[in-house]
Amino acid sequence: MDNTVGTALKPDVRIYPDLAELSRAAAEEFVRVVGECSEQTGRCAVALAGGNTPRGLYELLATDSAERIPWAKVHLYWGDERYVPFEDPQSNFSMVCDALLDQVPIPRGNVHPMLTQYADPDDAARKYEGMLRQNFHGDWPDFDLLLLGTGAEGHTASLFPNSPALAEHVRWVVAARVPVEPRVRLTLTLPAINNAHNVFFMAAGEEKRDVLKRFFQNPSAEVTDLPISLVRPAGHAIWFLDQAAAG
Repeated sequence: MDNTVGTALKPDVRIYPDLAELSRAAAEEFVRVVGECSEQTGRCAVALAGGNTPRGLYELLATDSAERIPWAKVHLYWGDERYVPFEDPQSNFSMVCDALLDQVPIPRGNVHPMLTQYADPDDAARKYEGMLRQNFHGDWPDFDLLLLGTGAEGHTASLFPNSPALAEHVRWVVAARVPVEPRVRLTLTLPAINNAHNVFFMAAGEEKRDVLKRFFQNPSAEVTDLPISLVRPAGHAIWFLDQAAAG
């Protein structure tokens, strides 16, 4: 099932019966974007999301779709990270390793996690930004594909409602304190997110319904207590929703 709404005035929203079907559709689009980008430029830069929702996508990319992806041309980055050791079960990097990286032949030099071993998280944020600036040469990083989710309160990446990080317009990456555990995170800033060529939002579960309803009732509004409303990518954004989230 693929109910697509896509015009110049409306978000491109695709609704599926459940998370499994959503993940399959997102995997197909992932393969398409990565394939087209790799063919055109010889490489594809992808920023990954953490959390529970994208895990099914990663597992499909590691199995059903693995042979259709030119892994040697793919560079993986992270949109945000919990400030915990890599071996911590809360680590986004650990989840992606378990679901995807340990199963596919991507060169290790193509994998660029946010490092969390520094005593000061701001040092880690600056190190990651420095690495990004070496790999991207414009005013902002231009990811070919960036994956995002949303929390029940409307956060995305680790940009939470009314966070000071939402007002950052110089830094590419910042350390942020958030109202849930783990409370210290690293996150891309809004200008870094909004310069992406393609953005996939993935949202599943009834607990997301109210915040999505609020967003889609007035998708042109930009408010700091609803961070998803501040994501205005330069390229194309697709919302992948399951029926429970769409309502």
